[in-house]
Amino acid sequence: MKNKLVEYRKTCGYSQERLAAVLGVSRQTIISIEKGKYDPSLNLAFQLAKVFETSIEEIFVYEEKGEKK
Repeated sequence: MKNKLVEYRKTCGYSQERLAAVLGVSRQTIISIEKGKYDPSLNLAFQLAKVFETSIEEIFVYEEKGEKK
């Protein structure tokens, strides 16, 4: 799953460490999500959307295997 987390985080002035603290996760979790190595739970995705005052779909973009946008 692709995501725009880096863009949202930087636009809102959050460091990886600060965002992790707000969400109650590790900085490594934020790094892994940003790199696309980890897909967050639905609960964490909702928390991220709430922090950035947007929808999950604005942050995360689902792609079928082999599909490129």
